[in-house]
Amino acid sequence: MSIDWLDIRYLNRGTERQQQAFRCLSSLNILEDLSAYSPLLAGTIPIDIDIEESDLDILCEVPDLMRFTDRLEQLYRHYEGFEIGQTILQDKSDAAVCGFVYDGFCIEIFGQNRPVMKQNGYLHMAVEHRLLAMTDPGTKEHIRRLKRLGLKTEPAFAHYFRIEGDPYAELLLLEPLSDQELKEKLSL
Repeated sequence: MSIDWLDIRYLNRGTERQQQAFRCLSSLNILEDLSAYSPLLAGTIPIDIDIEESDLDILCEVPDLMRFTDRLEQLYRHYEGFEIGQTILQDKSDAAVCGFVYDGFCIEIFGQNRPVMKQNGYLHMAVEHRLLAMTDPGTKEHIRRLKRLGLKTEPAFAHYFRIEGDPYAELLLLEPLSDQELKEKLSL
């Protein structure tokens, strides 16, 4: 099933939790407020493998981190748990990270100077979604169980699909493969 990840209305046709996320993001008006940064919801909730403490991850394309962090502070500093900072990624690029709580959801906004559909958070979600579509519906619950045991999402996928090596890097290597190549590589 193909999803337009840029249009969050797909959430409103999903699980109760996805519908709650849709209402939260719509009420907060976050995608409109950050529209200059091409915001995209990524992570576990869009692909229905979230657990109780899963957050809403918003990816943004940010050419000017200082201007972006100023905008985030202006918009969200008054919300519970507001934190903002910058970090250096493995590829040595800079990124901004902002977090706060709204309407029962932890919201994390991640910005870097890269198109959102080329950011690792999106690429991981895209390949994970494809893997889930190739397996039986019980796979989601297995992934959730591994997450409840303390594994992060990418290590949970690596464990379940027997992917060796660094799960974050290995999933990125799988993303450009065709569905047939994925099935052959992972013996699905």
